[in-house]
Amino acid sequence: MAKRVFLVVLDSFGIGEASDAASFGDLGSNTLAAVCSDSDRSFPNLAKMGLWYIDGHKDPRITNWMNAQKDMPDPIGSYGRMIELSSGKDSTIGHWEMAGVYSLKPQPTYPDGFPDEILEKLRKVSGREILCNKPYSGTQVIADYGEEHMKSGALIVYTSADSVLQIAAHEDIVPLKELYDICSKVRAFMTGDHAVGRVIARPFTGTPGNFTRTPNRHDYAITAPGTALPDILKASGYDVISIGKINDLFAGRGITESNPTSGNTEGIEELLKAQDRDFKGLCFVNLVDFDMKYGHRNDIPGYASAMHEFDDALGRFIPLMRPEDLLIITADHGCDPSTESTDHSRENVPVLIYGDGYRTGHNLGTLMGFGNISGIVLNALAPQESRNFLPPAGSNIPDPDNIMSYVDMTNLKVTATEDDIRELVRSAISKGAASVCVPPCFVRAAASEAASRLPVCTVIGFPNGYSTTAAKVFEASEACDNGASEIDMVININLVKSVQLDKVADEIGLIAEAVHSKGAILKVIIETCCLTRAEKLALCHIVTVQGADFIKTSTGFGSAGATVEDVEFMRKTCGSSVRVKAAGGIRTREAARAMIDAGASRIGASGLN
Repeated sequence: MAKRVFLVVLDSFGIGEASDAASFGDLGSNTLAAVCSDSDRSFPNLAKMGLWYIDGHKDPRITNWMNAQKDMPDPIGSYGRMIELSSGKDSTIGHWEMAGVYSLKPQPTYPDGFPDEILEKLRKVSGREILCNKPYSGTQVIADYGEEHMKSGALIVYTSADSVLQIAAHEDIVPLKELYDICSKVRAFMTGDHAVGRVIARPFTGTPGNFTRTPNRHDYAITAPGTALPDILKASGYDVISIGKINDLFAGRGITESNPTSGNTEGIEELLKAQDRDFKGLCFVNLVDFDMKYGHRNDIPGYASAMHEFDDALGRFIPLMRPEDLLIITADHGCDPSTESTDHSRENVPVLIYGDGYRTGHNLGTLMGFGNISGIVLNALAPQESRNFLPPAGSNIPDPDNIMSYVDMTNLKVTATEDDIRELVRSAISKGAASVCVPPCFVRAAASEAASRLPVCTVIGFPNGYSTTAAKVFEASEACDNGASEIDMVININLVKSVQLDKVADEIGLIAEAVHSKGAILKVIIETCCLTRAEKLALCHIVTVQGADFIKTSTGFGSAGATVEDVEFMRKTCGSSVRVKAAGGIRTREAARAMIDAGASRIGASGLN
């Protein structure tokens, strides 16, 4: 169990185009490859963390660099790559997702500038006129409009391909306090359809032809639409120390201490200072220069130099780690400086882990969703207590020669009697079934009849899923206390259709916590017949991130049951820690075998012919 977790985000350090890069116009993007193209020096400490061993390094700029290295140290911890599942490629959504909050709806962007209704509100709250109102480079916009701004006092308002409204002003013309006040008021009305990810104050100084942006930038982020990692940790009494713009990205929520920085060098020094302190919880760091100074400006040499600066700092940090420390290095998106674009790029990101519980080289492979980070942090700081079941929960190993060893033999009829359930248990034992799935009121009877010879499963929130979360948590805990070592819960489809996926995720996470604290396993029923493909994708991500053990197709009470296509999709989309249970309408051994071949590890059936 870790005492201190250091989560370092290398802002924009992508490692190659994501599978959906084409949808974002980012085919071929690879920030790591761009860095390799400009450096023949080694990165010994990132190498030890496993960066070069991550799956998928095919870009010749990377492979040529690797082949030129004489000595490549073996990894000392775990390493892998993560695929973003939220609809965006900006810092806000990236950080939210790694904190367990994701978004299927992209935040608004303004390729043609902001509409008149927004500009009028801005004029009203600021008392000033507006210049520019276009997507623009931050340095070029002050070069082009700075002199006019100084003469007129009008605000320089601009955006980018990201979901931002930025206001640039000379510190001698618009004092910092006034600029911050204006941005705060703008944040207050940029809501609803205009809920941009960030409103950013961009102060600058200097004279025409020689303007310079100052380090007094301030971000006003939209509040995360759900309970995020910092919220959970703070509420549980842990320290949550922000270094860099983390506090801004989470709008201060869940942060116990904020340490703003002017860039990477100061951020690294603050990280090293934090390492020398006693605290219990999370030190959450963002190193912004990779993105702000080098990625957006297509400065490949600058990006490479900054990576060497971080690698050198890592060489100072690792030897000073304490036994109960955990270090996680990742990124929030890409920003390939070698492409024509100066905007963020849709890329996979690295995840490098070393410390408590992660001191052996291990390839994590490809992880679905940045939200894996929140699970790693929570498991490190507060692992769940468990108790023993007989047979042990989740210990079933199917026998390929016995189709019944995959099956949860089920009787959930409203007319079932206790005698029916006891007979089901005896039959399941004789056939070598995986478990019996019974109504909650008969869990004690089933456990008594099984006498430790067979796992007992039950359902909660069944079959419609719209019970309150509190009721489901109690129902799950009680079922485990009564002898159920496997819990099949039904998600709240009403909330899915209301696009309140944060609440769906929170519910699954709370029930998983309750079930795992009892030593049992959780299967999440998503009722596939009611869902769109996008909803299925989101729920696969949620189930993975929230730590469930299985995802299950159907209750058997919906308009349709399991399909081979859904099983294949769920197996492909969920993380490797999540298994698939196919249920609903499976009545023959041939149908069950087809589901197993498609990737199902369990079958739910009331009987097989």
